[in-house]
Amino acid sequence: MRITICRKEHFNAAHRLHNPVWTEEQNKAVFGLCNNPNYHGHNYELIVKLTGTVDPDTGYVYDMKKLSDLVKQEVTNKFDHRNLNLDTEEFSNLNPTAENIAMVVWEKLRAKISTDYELAVTLYETERNFVEYNG
Repeated sequence: MRITICRKEHFNAAHRLHNPVWTEEQNKAVFGLCNNPNYHGHNYELIVKLTGTVDPDTGYVYDMKKLSDLVKQEVTNKFDHRNLNLDTEEFSNLNPTAENIAMVVWEKLRAKISTDYELAVTLYETERNFVEYNG
């Protein structure tokens, strides 16, 4: 039997959606207020889901403390209270859309979590706007 466990974390970060090869007018038309040259911020909610089998010795699919520590190490400590465009290597050349942030988070975690587990990442940019990435 396979079971999915979920860990919810949060981080606050600023960003600007901008394509440097486009004109200012085109950027404003596509990204609107999210193209503010002075940036804007979000209180991101991150849900990490792992699906696997229950270990008969522990009763766990995956140790939640271990998962929490991993998310803090790979995501929260690197992105929380940062300007994603200016302060992070991951987004120095990648537009920090919710879609791209979710993919980056997934890739960082996938590199540290056995492929015995299915991994999904859900990222809420606002209460109403969120994305999910499953690799």
